[in-house]
Amino acid sequence: MRKRTKAREYALQMLYQADITRCSWKEILESFWENSDLKEDSEELKDFSAQLLEGVVKHMPEIDKKISKYAANWQLERMAFVDRNIMRLGCFELLFRQDIPPKVAINEAVELAKKYSGLESGKFVNAILDQVKIEKEK
Repeated sequence: MRKRTKAREYALQMLYQADITRCSWKEILESFWENSDLKEDSEELKDFSAQLLEGVVKHMPEIDKKISKYAANWQLERMAFVDRNIMRLGCFELLFRQDIPPKVAINEAVELAKKYSGLESGKFVNAILDQVKIEKEK
């Protein structure tokens, strides 16, 4: 598995934990690495996952607004925790990471949805993120 893909998985796990526990992202980040058997992962991988986590949290109001805009008939609070956080991660990459091509951000989010969520989640995530991308490109 590629390092950035693995880092996105870690960021998703931390976002999920933050969503469930309501702990600060700094507490989550610190405890994630201390309490895992992932200590030997590279600093580059840890740094990228931390950048993703921090970026999503810092821009969450704007990100959630975008997701809500395109999630017709879905309230953000009623979405599955995993799906919501996958879309937050993908939106952050689309809107705030110029070093990540939009196609990569969307594909990575869809793959996370296929791996960690329900059968239709990949399509749902793809549809929402594609709309965010289209709006950004206008």
